[in-house]
Amino acid sequence: MLIGIVTQSVLVRYLGIEYNGLNGLFSNIVSMLSVAELGIGSAVVFHLYAPIAKGEKEKIKSLMLFYKKAYRIIALIIALVGITIMPFINNIVGKTSVKENIHIIYFLFLLDTVFSYLLTYKRSMLYADQKNYIINIIHILYTILLNAIQIFFIVTTRNYIICLLTKIIFRILENIIITIIVNKQYPYILEKDAQKLDNNIFKDIMKKVKALIYHKIGGYIVDGTDNIIISYFLGISIVGLYTNYRIIINALSSIISQVFNALTASVGNLLVEEKGKKIYDTYKKLSLMNYFIYFIGSSIMYCTITLMVQIIYGEIYAIDKFTVFIIIVCFYIQGMKKNMQLFKEAACIFYEDRFIPLIEAIVNIITSIFLAKFMGLAGVFIGTIISSLVVYLYSYPKYVYATILKREKKEYVYEQINYFFIFMITILILNVIISFIKIENIYLNLVTNVLVSMVVSITIFVILYHKTDSFRYYCNFVKSILKKIKKK
Repeated sequence: MLIGIVTQSVLVRYLGIEYNGLNGLFSNIVSMLSVAELGIGSAVVFHLYAPIAKGEKEKIKSLMLFYKKAYRIIALIIALVGITIMPFINNIVGKTSVKENIHIIYFLFLLDTVFSYLLTYKRSMLYADQKNYIINIIHILYTILLNAIQIFFIVTTRNYIICLLTKIIFRILENIIITIIVNKQYPYILEKDAQKLDNNIFKDIMKKVKALIYHKIGGYIVDGTDNIIISYFLGISIVGLYTNYRIIINALSSIISQVFNALTASVGNLLVEEKGKKIYDTYKKLSLMNYFIYFIGSSIMYCTITLMVQIIYGEIYAIDKFTVFIIIVCFYIQGMKKNMQLFKEAACIFYEDRFIPLIEAIVNIITSIFLAKFMGLAGVFIGTIISSLVVYLYSYPKYVYATILKREKKEYVYEQINYFFIFMITILILNVIISFIKIENIYLNLVTNVLVSMVVSITIFVILYHKTDSFRYYCNFVKSILKKIKKK
């Protein structure tokens, strides 16, 4: 997280805000192309759970062979579609003073995405076998080395093209290293006698993929079009301003996501092996954890993110307080989906609600474009918040809460409204308290805001939830860890 922020700070200071905007914009465009993946990875990982647990090597080999061929086709499709977009890049970017050729920059982003699908399919073995930590360790090393070298080239050469080429090289190296590790841990997948995938499994994967097409397209439009809309209606420089905030938010989100990613396989096994009350109790525990993380995280971010941007990038790159508030509310709402997404993906519920993401996407596009014209940057994110109501008030209650947990849908709606109301009251309280803090030293101001927001939000959380079974569970869990530490 830290080195990513440092790299972006160096990029802004040495190359300018427009390069930062291009980073955000082209990342959005290539993520659009990744829709071509169609969710095949999720479907294959779902089918790997049981064979890995049972040691069914032949079935694993068949799945991996299918996955390998599928990802090669996907890489080719992304490359071809990406190239067809190139003639329109100037129209999307608009006026810019960037000295390098925009088409070359875009092509390097495209190349990086294409290589991300080659040799990467073997990661699924580690995901399904609950060994995500191996991938995480390698990715941390990849991130540190890549960003350190990019900083060196930005400072010494001020050449953006070299930085992009470096990223592609490191992407290839990361995939090769993970492939070598997987080959050593599961040598049987290298055997050449893999049989054709069982027809029933193939049909089930295709059924899930057909459903996931809608989820991928809808998910991209909701999460991936913000920078494109901002660039087209407000300009590439505004994309750069928002990207400064976004990288801090993404850094926090990526850390939190590791928690939920690590739980996916465990929840998948839980849904297979357990029923009824056990599943619901687990949901309640994870729901409170989800809320605690994003309630505290959003509260602290609201009070500190502008100060962080001013320290890292410069005071001229701060945006107005209302837009910051809307961005943080959007961060909270997207984060509060994590627990439901966890159960939904573990149960592989994609076909049943396949049309919901498209409805959400249509609402998002219409409201974001309309509000961007009248409210500027804040309007884009208000559109995202409005579109999220489709999922919150219809999809999750019906297809997850009622179907998997066997509970009344109104319970879930009440739970989320209660969570959101407490969050908004907390933000209001923090806003009043922070307004009275007048510290000229920006670093001391940041530390003070962190402490105030942390103490206030945690105190409110403890007061309201300390009597719940889920809260007591985590208290006992922490106590047991402390006891073990003392014994050592």
